Amino acid sequence: MPEQTPASAPEVIPSPLIEVTGPPRERGRQYGEQAADRIRRGIEHYSEQLIAKALTWADIADLAQTFEPTVAAFDPAYVEEMKGIAEGAGVDYAAIMMLNARTEILKLADRREAGPSDGCTGLIALPSATADGRLIHAQNWDWKAECAETTVVLKVTRDDGPDFLTYTEAGALGRSGMNAAGISITANYLESDRDYRDLGVPLPFIRRKVLECAQLVDAMKCVYVTRKSCANNMMISHVGGVAINFECAPDETFPVKARDGLLVHANHFQSPVALGKLVECGVRNMPDSLYRDMRVDGALRPQIGTITREAVAEALLDDFETPFSVCRPPRPNSQNNLTATVATVLMEPAKGRMYVAMLPAFKPEFVSYALEMEVPEANAGGPRAVFPD
Repeated sequence: MPEQTPASAPEVIPSPLIEVTGPPRERGRQYGEQAADRIRRGIEHYSEQLIAKALTWADIADLAQTFEPTVAAFDPAYVEEMKGIAEGAGVDYAAIMMLNARTEILKLADRREAGPSDGCTGLIALPSATADGRLIHAQNWDWKAECAETTVVLKVTRDDGPDFLTYTEAGALGRSGMNAAGISITANYLESDRDYRDLGVPLPFIRRKVLECAQLVDAMKCVYVTRKSCANNMMISHVGGVAINFECAPDETFPVKARDGLLVHANHFQSPVALGKLVECGVRNMPDSLYRDMRVDGALRPQIGTITREAVAEALLDDFETPFSVCRPPRPNSQNNLTATVATVLMEPAKGRMYVAMLPAFKPEFVSYALEMEVPEANAGGPRAVFPD
């Protein structure tokens, strides 16, 4: 990485750990109380952006409320939790819905022009590809540089399913993360010609549902069948050695599987089936996606069988063609938003560890967050084959 001078580098503050427990409304209140400052900052940031599009707060609240019936039908507990967050932070409930549906609301607010996009480069190294035989799941999250000040690591302790950790914007229910059952998820922006024809479930609720699943089959089904408003790429892994990348159109899903134990994805559709059925629209906004996944894959593929977390981090710190690079320093995008790699998130679920480095183009220093795992040994209790002599 190019060395930054102290004057050019911003202060990098780790995301705080927010720990909550109890029923949805109560854990929402705990979340809101502990993350109130960051929640208010996020609300202010997105409200200002929407008001700049000639919307009033009443307009924004109306847009946010249009998603409530869809969210309530998907899981009414999420509505209760968001109400609790609003109560704990002392903000309007509509503002919390706005934070959770911000991708969809930003697009619906102005369809005449391309809006901001979560960039992201994600990867999964299966146990067969790593040095210690343990899965690694990681991602660079590329978004608004200001969001480095509005993110948290949320740890939810549950009595009705696996505990989980998620790195997310404060006030949102989930983004990247892993649960105690060994299921991990990251997500990347995609865009297709089918987007925003109908109202679907906002993306953070789908990611949150994955983190609540005790079984991989339920997590995959959630991503595969839930109708969305827009395209999105979701990478799901299981600590036992399964990884599938789901390229999601609003109404259809296209799986992409690992090759030789390595799976890398940026922000364009790769599935030949998908490319034969829809129009890929994301590359026009971020053509660097076309080489970002190649750079990461090229760095790690020669190391298959010996990949370490340090190798993964180094691949995600790649600065080729900076600032249009895998790891992005802050730069204006086509909508004059200051975008950057807000964070690198690296998960080693077998060790119960999530590592997060904020604004890694300036300071690739990882902070560790722990989760107690409850993953049984593979095949420990299954039947054994019996053969005749």
